[in-house]
Amino acid sequence: MLHKIIEDLNWRYTSKKYDTTKKVSSEDLDVLFEAMRLCASSINSQPWKFIVIESDEAKGRMAKTFANKFQFNLPHVFDSSHIILFAHNPRYSRDDYSKVLDAYIRDGRIKPENKEKGFGSFAFVEMNTDKDGNNANWTKAQTYLAFGNALHTLARLKIDSTPLEGVDSDLISQEFTKELDGHKCEVALAIGYHHPQNDFNYEAPKSRLSLDDILVRI
Repeated sequence: MLHKIIEDLNWRYTSKKYDTTKKVSSEDLDVLFEAMRLCASSINSQPWKFIVIESDEAKGRMAKTFANKFQFNLPHVFDSSHIILFAHNPRYSRDDYSKVLDAYIRDGRIKPENKEKGFGSFAFVEMNTDKDGNNANWTKAQTYLAFGNALHTLARLKIDSTPLEGVDSDLISQEFTKELDGHKCEVALAIGYHHPQNDFNYEAPKSRLSLDDILVRI
């Protein structure tokens, strides 16, 4: 299929080794971050926080979170341009959704007098919240929407990336307590530019199941 979107997605792969001399430009980062901000979420809940690891000091802190496991992902911390922590709010509340409605008022989506009516959508949060106030499964699912949107955006920008589910959520919570502010990170993303010689995955043929295996049209 000849289409720019398909061309970009065929170009994308999971980088296994980064070129430490190349950094993502501030202009491209601005595009990426705005794409993440604009991502869809159920009832526009936006139950996420994105922590960008870019300074040497922050990378040193991130390296500490690999003390117990997933050491195979540790090189990406120092070799890639940036690491982004995708964190979800495990206890999304009415107060959190109130901020969304306040933004609606600010942006002219609803009138101030209709704010209380806007809480009608919060019923969907309640459907996904247990008796202890935990709705992490639901908010994590929303955060993966932003994660996928980031991967697509990076492909369009021709920036390499590596999804990292091999991260220690507990140690990340300890090391970045202040930055996470109650959010929980179970997936991260390394971004940058692959090493031209040492990235063994770069020239591997693209491989996916056929469309007939995954798509049913009725």
